[in-house]
Amino acid sequence: MTNPPVPALDSLSGLAFGDAFGDRWFGILRREGPEPLAARIPPQEPVWQWSDDTAQAIVLVRELAEGAGTVDQDRFALRLAEAYAADSHRGYGASMHDVLRRVGAGEPWRDVVTGQFEGMGSWGNGAAMRVAPLGAWHAADLDTAAEQAARQSEVSHHHPEAVAGAVAVALAAALATRSRGGPAPARADFLQEVAARLPDSDVRSGVRVAARMPARTSLRHAAEVLGSGYRMSGPDTVPFALWCAAGHLDGLEEGLWFTVEGRGDIDTTCAIAGGVIAARTGVAALPPAWHAAREPLPAVDEGS
Repeated sequence: MTNPPVPALDSLSGLAFGDAFGDRWFGILRREGPEPLAARIPPQEPVWQWSDDTAQAIVLVRELAEGAGTVDQDRFALRLAEAYAADSHRGYGASMHDVLRRVGAGEPWRDVVTGQFEGMGSWGNGAAMRVAPLGAWHAADLDTAAEQAARQSEVSHHHPEAVAGAVAVALAAALATRSRGGPAPARADFLQEVAARLPDSDVRSGVRVAARMPARTSLRHAAEVLGSGYRMSGPDTVPFALWCAAGHLDGLEEGLWFTVEGRGDIDTTCAIAGGVIAARTGVAALPPAWHAAREPLPAVDEGS
């Protein structure tokens, strides 16, 4: 068992804050409309419960700790299935319910995931939403960060676009970690560096578009052009979430408020942005009330 590096734990905590914070807004916006968000009134619920985004990220960090920073795909698949069986009411997507039930029942994970969607595999954002701590873990080696991000994606999301989305988030978290203690990279430079290491894909195209957006670009326009997760796919989630993160690398709280205003798949965009930003900043600067409200994280050296 290897102790996770501090940036990876910071990233996991930031991911959980983003997930729990973002998830609250689905209900608030439905019940109360946009006014609380416009006024930036934090969710008033006493407990901000995190969703499957964080549940899967915890499993991933435990897998990295067990594997000294590497992902054993067979073991990781079983860990995901076991975590799902223990607590399946965390908001898992329909395809993940099917995958994890079947893997838990003993079907080979490769057959299950490669057989989805007429053999193309899922291109959902689930592999990207959990991966930021892996990027922070491997900040010293971007090639390893990309390789391991792809390996963890393939266990549940086999489609090349899902893999590219996971690699993009891991690279962003790695680059954010590398900048700890120094000036924050400019948004365009940061996104261009991520895009330069991605395979040819819609995700890469989206990140490149995000990098070229003028500084005056409005949040509404960015969400419309890049997509903010309404399709819950890698291509329409990752570029927007990274654009939000890249513009707020010195401010986790502001970054989460900004990201949630893009609507869409709010818990996931905020989880991605939170995981990337916190890899650089940590979470200590968040308001005490947020720390008191967010559901605690279990120790990552416990069994999954």
